[in-house]
Amino acid sequence: MEPIFGNGSIFIGVLTFLIVGLLVSMFKILREYERGVIFLLGRFYRVKGPGLIIVIPIVQQMVRVDLRTVVMDVPTQDVISRDNVSVRVNAVIYFRVIDAQKAIINVEDYLQATSQLAQTTLRSVLGQHELDEMLANREMLNTDIQAILDTRTDGWGIKVSNVEIKHVDLNETMIRAIARQAEAERTRRAKVIHASGEMEASAKLVEAAEKLSAEPNAILLRYLQTLTEIAGEKNSTILFPLPMELLKGVLGQQDKKP
Repeated sequence: MEPIFGNGSIFIGVLTFLIVGLLVSMFKILREYERGVIFLLGRFYRVKGPGLIIVIPIVQQMVRVDLRTVVMDVPTQDVISRDNVSVRVNAVIYFRVIDAQKAIINVEDYLQATSQLAQTTLRSVLGQHELDEMLANREMLNTDIQAILDTRTDGWGIKVSNVEIKHVDLNETMIRAIARQAEAERTRRAKVIHASGEMEASAKLVEAAEKLSAEPNAILLRYLQTLTEIAGEKNSTILFPLPMELLKGVLGQQDKKP
């Protein structure tokens, strides 16, 4: 042991190596989208970065935080709507860290916490709406979910910028029920349109009758025009009603003859 400790060059070499290692470990490089949360003897000190920073070994510790937007898929959730329809819904959320200090100190794992909060918020918000609103008003639902998540994650230093509902899956029974409902709705619209057409046609017929009654010879001209149109058809038998007004006119002329 004495020769080893007596060799001063070995001791100096080891000491130099340790000093160089400590100096190298002091320098950290953070990218433009990264921040370093520095703790001094376990207590929060400051947020550093980006660029070249100095972290004193042993005394200081650094936790890296990524400030880029995170795209997170919300797993498929079983939701019961307000009208008692069971659906499976999944979504995607876009968020980023805007306060690195809060994201590290106020929550243990901000990614996991945001994911769990998004799942519960998705179920609670969609459960307050009916199925038709889920299918037709997705933009409104996206805005409501985004506002709730943004408010609740503010204490974690997280900004939720957008939420998008991707799929609303229904079971086969519900799909058939919606198909029958759509068919009934189409039938109702067809009947309403047909009734509206009949009403408009009757109004036009009344107007035409008033105009024809104002001039007795007009009905005769219309009668002859209709005969001309029928004569153009290649029909073997023609059944045509004879207006009583026309008969009255012919009989009246016969009565006037001596």
